Amino acid sequence: MLKIGCHLSASKGYLHMGKEAVALGANTFQFFTRNPRGGNAKPIDEKDTEAFRQYAGEHGIEQILAHAPYTLNGCSADPSIRDFARRTMADDLQRMEYVPGNLYNFHPGSHVGQGMEAGIEQIADMLNSILWADMHTTVLLETMAGKGSEMGSRFEELRAIMDRVTLKNKLGVCMDTCHMADAGYDIVHDLDGVLTAFDKAVGLEHVHAVHINDSKNPLGSHKDRHEQIGLGTLGTEAILRVMEHPALREKLFVLETPNDLPGYAREIAMLKEKWA
Repeated sequence: MLKIGCHLSASKGYLHMGKEAVALGANTFQFFTRNPRGGNAKPIDEKDTEAFRQYAGEHGIEQILAHAPYTLNGCSADPSIRDFARRTMADDLQRMEYVPGNLYNFHPGSHVGQGMEAGIEQIADMLNSILWADMHTTVLLETMAGKGSEMGSRFEELRAIMDRVTLKNKLGVCMDTCHMADAGYDIVHDLDGVLTAFDKAVGLEHVHAVHINDSKNPLGSHKDRHEQIGLGTLGTEAILRVMEHPALREKLFVLETPNDLPGYAREIAMLKEKWA
């Protein structure tokens, strides 16, 4: 069964997002844990989370994907920014326990001139300080486009972070089709080669979710600008090859394309129709 959804606003709570996803033809969704530019999170409404868990069970929503704010940078050169990222993510993971068994995705961050090795160590140190043995959420490192000193655009960087984390069973990866292409991985003409490289560096078994986005930019641009499916440089057929690949077809697929809700509904319907 294809597990597909899109990014939704969390402002009205989990149950509202679940109903919105089903109305769009989706069976999963992604949401920001708080304002994507940072800030405080809304208090947890336990009645809402309980109602959502029941609704999800009744409507085939097996797993959802939370996304950390963009502003978190666990490898900043500024210790106060690193501490903010650590405290925010720790709070997010405690809140995720109200909807256990789901996924939490974050951008590894930018080392801001400190160098790759320092960035890797700082991200791993942050994760080691906030993960705990009996948590019920899997934390995902996202593949990135490689803007500036951004971490995670090379598969080997993700592996290096994971190798330094003690609770490896709590970690995974979220692939992003736009980001990987912008980082220089040619998923249009050499998907098998890219996935072989990922498997060698990280292991395909660690992929839990895939952001399916077209790209406004050419291969290797390092710019990270998403486009609607079929309107960018990747194209619909390349996106479908990702979704249909034997190594990925059972994963969670989430649209982050520049769209309104009717646009998401159209993309979901089109991809469901074409998915083999």
